Amino acid sequence: MHEPHAVEMRGIRKQFGALVASDNVDFAVKAGEVHALLGENGAGKSTLMSMLSGVYRPTSGEILIRGRKANIRSPKDALALGIGMVYQQFRLVHTLTAAENIMLGEKSSVWRGASWMRRKMEEIDAVAKRFGLRIDAGRPVWQMSVGEQQRVEIVKVLYRGADIILLDEPTSVLTPGEADQLFETLRQLRAAGKTVIL
Repeated sequence: MHEPHAVEMRGIRKQFGALVASDNVDFAVKAGEVHALLGENGAGKSTLMSMLSGVYRPTSGEILIRGRKANIRSPKDALALGIGMVYQQFRLVHTLTAAENIMLGEKSSVWRGASWMRRKMEEIDAVAKRFGLRIDAGRPVWQMSVGEQQRVEIVKVLYRGADIILLDEPTSVLTPGEADQLFETLRQLRAAGKTVIL
């Protein structure tokens, strides 16, 4: 018996009024695979990933996650299915630390004292180290390079339990050295059985 795809999108169509952004798209990727979507600007790559991450809803077609039909109505629904998106334009609050950004919006993120915060920082550090993502969780985001900010975003989706990770044009904002670091991270994610779509 063959294992179902981590993600399968069938006959996906997305229309914005008269504009057809995606038309009858089929796409599938297995667990433990790194898959790159290629195409010129305006081809619909980001729109497709925005439907998978819950930002948009398809006009028609269906999405299956691990072989089961999924009704992804919001990013919260996507995250509950283990889907995390790292956008080209990062969504970090610059005055907060990396750890505060990673925990922001979680039910468990209400401050509960210094020992609670130390425990959260240890959890975040453990996730970062597991995938070779060097971050200083106690450092304010405004003091970080673009590459460090991207690593914070990746740690954030991993910390929240994502095993399907969507990266929107991840190398476009990186230096060559930072891009090399990202590719090493992708190898580690793949080795851990994570599904990565670029």
